[in-house]
Amino acid sequence: MSDDPKSPGAIARGWWRANLGARESAAARALAARLRRAAPMAALCEPAVMELARALHMGPGRADSLVRLVCLLAEVREEDAATLARRLGGSDPTMSPLRFQRLMRAEGDELITLLRRAVGMADRRCNVAALAQDLLYWEEARPRWCFHYFGADAPRDDLKESVK
Repeated sequence: MSDDPKSPGAIARGWWRANLGARESAAARALAARLRRAAPMAALCEPAVMELARALHMGPGRADSLVRLVCLLAEVREEDAATLARRLGGSDPTMSPLRFQRLMRAEGDELITLLRRAVGMADRRCNVAALAQDLLYWEEARPRWCFHYFGADAPRDDLKESVK
């Protein structure tokens, strides 16, 4: 993920910090609780969610991605340097390889349910910016999650250029 402060992941991390990250705040706890329980339309009716949509330049065509993003960010309680996939895997995985395979194959509501469980299994801690970036571009992120889960670095795109 890029360190660009205007990247979608960085924007979502800033939103998370301002709206959900400070759990000592009653407003943050209340918003997180509403988002964790929200139906898609209820999540979209939250003013803070629309603030994030504007910051990310997301319109109605990406509403499903926005709802998935905010509902899963509401599950995260603490930032960590490690990505969610790294926290789940490694030499002594928190999530079994079979469960991880199921997560990688999941779509729609099943994907959201399994991702929520994954955040819980990771003690509700992960790299918020990386999670946000991956959720917004899930299809591109899936292969990287496999590398991270098994403790390897994903191949860099610039390696493809040097091979040609």
